[in-house]
Amino acid sequence: MTGRGRLILEDGSELLGSLAGAALPVAGELVFNTGMVGYPEALTDPSYAGQILILTYPMIGNYGVPGDQRDELGLPLHFESERVQVQGLVVGSLSADTFHWSAERTLNDWLEASRVPILAGVDTRALAKRVRESGVMLCKLVPGDEDIEWRDPNLSNLVAGVSVDEPVVYGEEGPRVVLVDAGAKASIVRGLVGAGARVLRVPWDYDFFGEDFDGICISNGPGDPKLADKTIEHVRRGLKERIPIFGVCLGNQILALAAGADTYTLKFGHRSQNQPCSEVGSRRCYVTSQNHGYAVNGATLPEGWREWFVNANDGTNEGIRHDWQPARSVQFHPEATPGPTDTAHLFQRFVEMLR
Repeated sequence: MTGRGRLILEDGSELLGSLAGAALPVAGELVFNTGMVGYPEALTDPSYAGQILILTYPMIGNYGVPGDQRDELGLPLHFESERVQVQGLVVGSLSADTFHWSAERTLNDWLEASRVPILAGVDTRALAKRVRESGVMLCKLVPGDEDIEWRDPNLSNLVAGVSVDEPVVYGEEGPRVVLVDAGAKASIVRGLVGAGARVLRVPWDYDFFGEDFDGICISNGPGDPKLADKTIEHVRRGLKERIPIFGVCLGNQILALAAGADTYTLKFGHRSQNQPCSEVGSRRCYVTSQNHGYAVNGATLPEGWREWFVNANDGTNEGIRHDWQPARSVQFHPEATPGPTDTAHLFQRFVEMLR
């Protein structure tokens, strides 16, 4: 610990705690995740860009942080991107020791090296309840008496800051999938390749229609989907040309916008590994991993489109599909990481559409 820190909320209130990680002031949007485990994956998920994350599980860091090993595709083996994506972290109790065979460093050391501050000693469950009641809000995490300007990350195109700069190829055989990287998790690439696809991962604004491909996958990502205008434009063209399309998380919202539907901001979002989603028209209910603050307004879907999944807790949209075109998407994460893999088969179903 490096002293005292403050979490200053948009509603004027302040919470005090012990500062760890990097002793730097940061500002962003305050959100919470209720998962018990999975912080290495969550903290490197590009969908958290611009946000200060509350982890409600009381003890964080006890199994440490694994190393920087790579898989056979050259992707980070234990993380979802090349760096920590959150602006800051708020926890109840930060473990100073690690108790896991794969741990190579502590959470504190990792975030200090990544220049990300931690505020510990906070009643995170009470704080999450406040966010749940009032909705997501802006906040600042600052050392001692320091201060910083407010920052609303959703006013900027966050997708542009987390996408790859140049196209990257993964896999050698199978149908060719263009993965539009709006902040893609590494596990989405693994899911597609594991389902038998060759993946061309392209920047969010890349015009891929000059490439040779069989289908389009739109990845997860941060922020307001309406700001990813180039992605929406390219997906709209893909729909007109009846190219098979599959979207994940932000990809669900982008596909809906390209089709002519609307999106809106959720009061406090869905961020956990235990969200139940019902498949419309069936009795199936899947437990899913989620991380999103925006949703599709199912009532605005145009003719020919229908809801595919809905959230069993609050009835919000969790997926859409076209009645006869090969275009569909889900709001949850089939690749999980962390979380249950109940819906991992959706990658296989998409790739089978391309054969």
